[in-house]
Amino acid sequence: MLELYHHGSSVCAAKVRLYLGEKGLDWTGHYIDILRGDQFTPEYMKLNPKAVVPTLVHDGKVICDSSNICEYLDDAFPDRQVRPDNPVIRAEVRYWTKAVDEDLHPACGAMTFMTSHRHTIRALGEEGLKKFLNSTPPFSVTADWHEQKKIFVRDGYDAPDAHKKVKLYDRYLQKMETALQDRDWLASEDYTFADIAMTPYVMRLDMMSMQGMWEGGRLPKVKSWLERIKSRKNFQGAIWDWMPDELSSQLAKNGAKSWPEVAEILEIKQ
Repeated sequence: MLELYHHGSSVCAAKVRLYLGEKGLDWTGHYIDILRGDQFTPEYMKLNPKAVVPTLVHDGKVICDSSNICEYLDDAFPDRQVRPDNPVIRAEVRYWTKAVDEDLHPACGAMTFMTSHRHTIRALGEEGLKKFLNSTPPFSVTADWHEQKKIFVRDGYDAPDAHKKVKLYDRYLQKMETALQDRDWLASEDYTFADIAMTPYVMRLDMMSMQGMWEGGRLPKVKSWLERIKSRKNFQGAIWDWMPDELSSQLAKNGAKSWPEVAEILEIKQ
């Protein structure tokens, strides 16, 4: 039995849901509201000490970290492989998945909190906000996430590292544009884990009304790639079906307000 502890807005959870869908595996979901602080309960932190989602439980065995979960699924269910057989292509896929885990994920967390989540968790009230921020373990998304999150919530795009995070995010979109010059998918002619890994991160920008980072002729290959991604049969069930309407509205509304700041950082004319 496969059980997935996840949340609608979590990019890492979306990655695993996409992978499960691609492999055609049935699973049972346990919804963890990370904006309410469900991930900080003692019961959940016994499963995942980092207090993040997703967490996979397979027949009682706990597997954490989204990329690790995806690779585990291929190992545990080898007759439904998503990873390519060609070792060169597999290495190219790992380039993308490694970059996502090490660079893009922290930047995504920063941009999401600076853009939208800071407003959502402030609705918890002064004491609720303080409890939420102080509940983050010393090592979570990154080794300094406990303190960084407080800064992003307090200062938004005036935070010291805000511009660096935005520009790093944009550099990965630029890398995608280069990779897609002569093919439809990131690592090869076929859809791979590289595309699965990047999908939630581009979709996060899309949800936050930041399509200007690729539209208007800026990154046409990325725009076309995203259109192909949205047309895949597993997309709706892995991405939108788990997004609460209120959360989608918050991301879009707050993102539209923040877009002028992001456009200015990237010197995008509006």
